[in-house]
Amino acid sequence: MDGKPKDQRKALGGHARAEKLTPEQRKEIGRKAAASRWDKAKEIPHAAYPGSIKIGDMEFPCSVLSDGTRILTQTEFMTQMKMYYSGWVSANRSADELAADVPHFLAFETLRPFVYKHLGDLQSITVAYRTQTGQIARGIKAEIIPKICDVWLDAAEARKLGKRQSIIAEKAKTVMRALAHVGITALVDEATGYQEVRARNSLAKILEDFIAKELQPYIRTFPPEYYEGIFRLRGLEYPKDPIRRPQYFGTLTNDIIYKRLAPGVLAELKKVTPRDEDGKHKDKLFRRLTSNKGYPKLTGLLGSVVTIMRFSKDWHDFMAKLDDMHPRYGDQMSLPFSYHQEGDDGRGL
Repeated sequence: MDGKPKDQRKALGGHARAEKLTPEQRKEIGRKAAASRWDKAKEIPHAAYPGSIKIGDMEFPCSVLSDGTRILTQTEFMTQMKMYYSGWVSANRSADELAADVPHFLAFETLRPFVYKHLGDLQSITVAYRTQTGQIARGIKAEIIPKICDVWLDAAEARKLGKRQSIIAEKAKTVMRALAHVGITALVDEATGYQEVRARNSLAKILEDFIAKELQPYIRTFPPEYYEGIFRLRGLEYPKDPIRRPQYFGTLTNDIIYKRLAPGVLAELKKVTPRDEDGKHKDKLFRRLTSNKGYPKLTGLLGSVVTIMRFSKDWHDFMAKLDDMHPRYGDQMSLPFSYHQEGDDGRGL
C-alpha cells in the first residue's frame, strides 16, 4: 500500500470523489444531508405538558412528551436524589452483561448485580427530548423510577453502599413509600394536567370510531321483539295494529341502548343529528353510527338486551339484569323522572 493509515486513505478518497462532483451534485448531496438531519430532529419528542412532583422535601420536574412518554428530568432527578456520575467507564461493560442502556449515575460496580436484576430486561432507561426552550435534554422514563429505587434499596440491604451512596438509598426509600400510595404515571399526569388531556383524547378516539361523518342508509334496526319486551315488562298490552309508539319509548331506548354503547356516544349522536321545528330529531340516531364499529356494536347490544328481556319477569328485574350485564357509561340520568328508582312501579308509560 502507500503507507498511509487506513482512515487517512479513506478521507483522501472522499475528497477525490467530492472534487469530481458538479456544483449541482454537491448541492443535492448537501440538501439531502440537511433533510436527514432535520428528519432526525423532528423525531425527537418535545415536552408538551410540563409539571413538577413533590415527594417529601424533594421536587422533581416532569413532563408528558408529545409522543405520550412520561419522564422526569434526568439532571434534576439526580440533584434531588443526591446522585452523581460514576467513574466506572461504560466501555468496561460488555453488551452481554446488561441489556439496558444504563446511564452513568447507575454505572457503579457495586450496583451491577442489582441493575441487572431490576433493569436488565429494558432496552432504554432515558430518552432524549426537546425542552420548551428548544434545547435537547435527557429524561428518565417515569415508569422506570421504581426500578431505579429498587436498585439502591437492594444494594443497601446487601450492605454494598458507602456513606455517600447510603444517602441516595434513603432518598429512594422516601420515593418508594410515596409511590406505594400513588403510581408514578398518575403523579406525572396529575402534575402536568395531562390526565384531562388523556381523557379528552380517549373520548375523541371513541367518538371517531363510533360516529359517522355522513348520514348512513336507513336499515330497519330495532326488531319488534325489542318493543314487545318493553310493553310486556311494563305491563302494557302490545297493540296488534301498527301505531305510533309513545315518545317516552325514545327516552327508555336512550337509557337501555345508547347510554351503554360507549362513553359520550349518546350526547354526540344528539349533537350531530339535526332537529325539526318541533325540536325532534329528523333522523334515527343509529343512522349516524359508523358501519364498521358503531352500528355492529349497536346490533350486538340489541340482541343481548332482547335476550335479557325474555329472561326477566318484570321491569325492575330487567333493569337489574341489564345494569349488571351492560352498565351505562355514566350514571347521570337526563330524564324528567327516575323511572328505575323509587317512585316508578315499573308499569305503564
